[in-house]
Amino acid sequence: MRMNDTPEVLDFAEVPERQAAVSRQLRAAERLGVGPHFRDTLDDGSAAPWMSVIPEGSFFMGSGPEEYAREDCEGPRHAVDFPRPFAIGRYAITRGEYYRFVDETGRHRPRRYGWVDPALPVYNVTFEDARAYAGWLSQRTGQHYRLPTEAEWEYAARAGTTTAFAYGDKIHREEVNCAGGFQCTRGLWFCGLGRPLPVGNLPPNAWGVHEMHGNVQEFVQDHWRDRYSPSPRDGREAWVGSRTRFRVVRGGSWFDKPGACRSAARARRQTGEFDLNLGFRLVREFLP
Repeated sequence: MRMNDTPEVLDFAEVPERQAAVSRQLRAAERLGVGPHFRDTLDDGSAAPWMSVIPEGSFFMGSGPEEYAREDCEGPRHAVDFPRPFAIGRYAITRGEYYRFVDETGRHRPRRYGWVDPALPVYNVTFEDARAYAGWLSQRTGQHYRLPTEAEWEYAARAGTTTAFAYGDKIHREEVNCAGGFQCTRGLWFCGLGRPLPVGNLPPNAWGVHEMHGNVQEFVQDHWRDRYSPSPRDGREAWVGSRTRFRVVRGGSWFDKPGACRSAARARRQTGEFDLNLGFRLVREFLP
């Protein structure tokens, strides 16, 4: 599937936990009066990026000591609540979507590189670039878009699962675009593609969200911290600390080992940093 296509109907009937997650999503979308996957409209009548409804609920954030490739920064595991549903980008923001913003606002263009497909996730953008895009999209749609909190990102990535990846504790090369290695059927380091894929080319999780594992790292709102405690229990709240130079990135990338692409995996980047394996996706709030 490519990101411009009509979203497919997902079949998770063979996995009861995933089917339960799909049912929760459908009920939340019905209450909100939108489809489980939807697009807002800009003020000129064009379509905004695809979003997926994420239902209200609770989950345990972080990883336990038994999880392969776990880092100390992923603990302690703790319960996080989401009292209201929200929507998250079905895909990372693409080059085509971001360059429209650049062309309309005159913001500086990302540093050039040879990967030019407009369906690729945008790369070589900073945290402030991502926030500026969210502000522009909010203004053009009349909705509230922003970067996800770290908790929102992990909750959406897990989609009701407790395993290392939304697909289980092991992955196949057809599921995650990473550099290869243990936890993967390839079993060899640096046997991946060595580049990002256009969005929508890898299978979605139970909530229909693509490429949460691998492809590009994704900025979230939270400042970096070495441990979770103390942590907000409301997943809508970003953690704000003294290390303002560093923000959390999630999801791993085409350049990273599989362990860095797990649902609980975390890394840090400077606020002004940009890279070939660093992008973002957005959250859209449903205001009460």
